Amino acid sequence: MKRILVADKIAEAGLERMRETDGVTFDVRQGLSPEELAGIVGDYDGMLIRSAVKITAEVLANPGKLLAIARAGVGVDNIDLNAATAAGVLVLNTPDANTISTAEHTLALMLALHRRIPDAHRHVRDGKWQRSEFKGGQLSGRTLGIVGFGRIGRAVAARALAFEMTVVAFDPFVAGETALDGAVKMARDLNDLLAQSDCVTLHTTLSDETRHLIGADSIAVMKPGAKLVNCARGALVDETALADALDRGHLSGAAIDVYEHEPPTDSPLLSAKNVVLTPHLAASTEEAQTQVAIDAVDALLAYVLTGDIRSAVNVTGLPKSLSPRAKAYIDLATRLGTVLSTWCPEGVDRIVVKTYGDSLHDIGRTLAWQAMAAVVGPRLSGRLNLVNAREQAEKRGIEVDHIAHSLRPGHVESIIVSVESHGKSHKAEGAVFADNRPRMLAINGYRMEIVPERSIVLIFNDDKPGVIGLVGQRFGDAGINIADMALSSRGNTALMLLKLDQPMPDEMRATLRAASEHILSVHSVTLAPVPKPRIDA
Repeated sequence: MKRILVADKIAEAGLERMRETDGVTFDVRQGLSPEELAGIVGDYDGMLIRSAVKITAEVLANPGKLLAIARAGVGVDNIDLNAATAAGVLVLNTPDANTISTAEHTLALMLALHRRIPDAHRHVRDGKWQRSEFKGGQLSGRTLGIVGFGRIGRAVAARALAFEMTVVAFDPFVAGETALDGAVKMARDLNDLLAQSDCVTLHTTLSDETRHLIGADSIAVMKPGAKLVNCARGALVDETALADALDRGHLSGAAIDVYEHEPPTDSPLLSAKNVVLTPHLAASTEEAQTQVAIDAVDALLAYVLTGDIRSAVNVTGLPKSLSPRAKAYIDLATRLGTVLSTWCPEGVDRIVVKTYGDSLHDIGRTLAWQAMAAVVGPRLSGRLNLVNAREQAEKRGIEVDHIAHSLRPGHVESIIVSVESHGKSHKAEGAVFADNRPRMLAINGYRMEIVPERSIVLIFNDDKPGVIGLVGQRFGDAGINIADMALSSRGNTALMLLKLDQPMPDEMRATLRAASEHILSVHSVTLAPVPKPRIDA
């Protein structure tokens, strides 16, 4: 039974999702102090939070069995990602659930700012009727600059185009001169966008590089009389510089939903001219909160129950979603790496994964890190997985590479995992066939075809008569059934790969070596069973 800690307020729909799931129980414990949270976090397999809970290095100092933290929302600046990564704890978010709500709030703020709606509202409530004081401007015909052109940026662009605005965007990770079928022009750099925009809206992530992205220098580049909207992260904006630009009149208005410190009790924006302020409401719609809760729960349960990774924040290079075939290849890399780990009891210097086939290029790095975790993991006392594989490799000086190849003529799509340890090299080749089941095709050049699962024994021997029978007799004497066998020879030596119905006892290794001088080495490894292929009626 997997245990989930709900440490923050989560929509009832998310809790109901867990109640309906077999094998899961959860505790709702909100308002915990950091010390209280640190004391219990290791008792749970997963944790659900929103923005109120801070996950610090101290909270994760003793992660226990904690596998993952799911943030019901997009921003994860309330989570110490370095600490989570070092602990091997997966951090998940819900990047899609609040896209529409945030885009709509952005447009609402733009309209409120351009039409001066908050000031006009107060004016009428005060019993006044000086309409001439509230002449605004229309959105149509103005240029909107969008900084960050991901899901939300694109959703804002689509809505701004419906208002007949000219839209320009800047995102260093988006190639091309235009986007959205040519409707949006891509700026060369941030200053290029700022200089031509009547209104700038921010939809980029917060990092060391983007902190105070909009400061005194960038504001100076903006058109006199331009406006700024921020529904992304508060620290993207230097609030002091923005307040000064508003009070001087260089900018004619700003609409802000997020702040560097929340609540913004000391922010200079509270007294600045021509501002519209909302209390972090962009994702606060009933629809968005329901969806982020469901998405967070689904992502968390997928990982803790099946190992399926969705919307990971701290796994480098992992695609947002993985096809069943990609997942099968990641599983294959794990199995091949585990087999190779038997030759690396004293450590590893280098791990290389070669992929053959264009469809494997995008997950090549993921395969390499997964193989690294499988090779090195059995030798570590702590947790090693895709989350902290890079960090552990750097700490131990292990080189991890991926080399991509196109499909070789006459060959199937495949991967080769190679390990170098103390001057010796070993490699295993495998492929996933049409049934999505893994096959091991070669070990150190010995060709075969076998599903790598359960208890496997690898026996290298002189290619002499009688060795196979001798090995079979020894296992029979020990009451151990050989469920499957693969044989391969190269020159004067051979590899005998046995799949057993039960793990081989440690003493059997010595028994086999003593049985014949022709048995050169014996290695064993235990792998998870591979599910049988589904046969539809």
